[in-house]
Amino acid sequence: MRKVRTRFAPSPTGRMHVGNLRTALYAYLITRHAGGDFILRIEDTDQEREMEGAVDIINRTLKATGLTYDEGPDKDGGVGPYVQSERVKSGIYMKYARELIEKGEAYYCFCTPERLETLKTRVDGTDKEITVYDKHCLHLSKEEVEEKLQSGIPYVIRQNNPTEGTTTFHDDIYGDITVDNSELDDMILIKSDGFPTYNFANVVDDHLMGITHVVRGNEYLSSSPKYNRLYEAFGWEVPEYIHCPLITDEDHKKLSKRSGHSSFEDLVEQGFLPETIVNFVALLGWSPEDDREIMSMDELIESFDYHRMSKSPAVFDYGKLRWMNGEYLKRMDPDRFYEMARPYIEEVIHKPLDLKRIAGMVQTRIELFSDIKGHIDFFEKLPDYDTDMYTHKKMKTTAESSYEALSKILPVLEETSDWSNDALYELLKKFAEENGLKNGQILWPLRTAVSGKQMTPGGATELMEILGREESLIRIKAGIELLKDSIG
Repeated sequence: MRKVRTRFAPSPTGRMHVGNLRTALYAYLITRHAGGDFILRIEDTDQEREMEGAVDIINRTLKATGLTYDEGPDKDGGVGPYVQSERVKSGIYMKYARELIEKGEAYYCFCTPERLETLKTRVDGTDKEITVYDKHCLHLSKEEVEEKLQSGIPYVIRQNNPTEGTTTFHDDIYGDITVDNSELDDMILIKSDGFPTYNFANVVDDHLMGITHVVRGNEYLSSSPKYNRLYEAFGWEVPEYIHCPLITDEDHKKLSKRSGHSSFEDLVEQGFLPETIVNFVALLGWSPEDDREIMSMDELIESFDYHRMSKSPAVFDYGKLRWMNGEYLKRMDPDRFYEMARPYIEEVIHKPLDLKRIAGMVQTRIELFSDIKGHIDFFEKLPDYDTDMYTHKKMKTTAESSYEALSKILPVLEETSDWSNDALYELLKKFAEENGLKNGQILWPLRTAVSGKQMTPGGATELMEILGREESLIRIKAGIELLKDSIG
């Protein structure tokens, strides 16, 4: 059996789309599961769409997600170069295109843009127009072709596909697929600028680099018969095809840039952890036998069986991604969590408070780092709040009972010097017992008074310890005055 070799072959056109990241991840998992090689190849033959800095984005994304490659532009495994524009200079693609011409499997085409415009036809039921080439230049004699070449007339090289019969190819997910050859247009292999098209360069490079498994989105299913015909024309072994299902948004429409979370960098900027994104993307069209959802990279490698991939579109469930990120945050090492959370905390809190303690309080309560602000902003400044918050059926508190409890406890607190969480809790517990109150009937009003929030990351005494004695007493007094005014 051949050693498994997969590749990720992105075009440097911008941020890495979630679909491209999934392709890279699945190719990586297939290779690592089988103990094979994972190759990075930069496909920059479409020079017009290339974006400056996009190769850096690709490298940063692969590094951040842990998708380490065995061969690539900076790791020569003997089949480089691994950048297609560099391969063009060596003449590789033109050499193989001319070989196809000699075999009658390809031909020079000298048609002008004006002539090609006349061949456009509308796709049934749509406004979309496509050009279906009529093989006009296939019938030029060798002498005519040579004359045009000598005259410097611009040309492309087209694949010579049959117009009758059928072509069948096998995909490991979708099975055998048969298409009528009448649907196979004579696609361009070499463009007029001498660069190969994406389709042609893919086939040549995959063969020369020994790629055994080709992973790509199912939008390329329709191109696969043309790929197969190229492999057969050269007499090369056809790789295993693994087409991934479409990724849609929650409205079952193709995930687009307008969604705001279609790329890896979009998600990182929103506060998602790279390991969360990898875990989530792995489950967009695949599931392990035991239906686990939280999985490390090592667990994904061990469990990944691409035969369990789905044919159905995968829905990008943003709510599930948030939940998953929350699970990762809960399990994170506290020191690492603090270092990552600290910038978000410092955006809100400018007082000399125990930020690490605050980070520990919110770690199990947030799904994104950007959620932190709403949980801790009261530490910086007591918000305006309504006295209705003092009413709690379960705690058996009302505005009146809260006013009474706070008024009684205030002088006790003013005399207290030990402002630690444990000391405060024991003090309040004893106070409640001596005054015939449940703990909640004193703790709930205090928590409300010092936070002004319905929900807080900690209990009353924890918050009071962090806020400190002076600030806590100021807030408790403000709560008493607010309650006094509301109950008349």
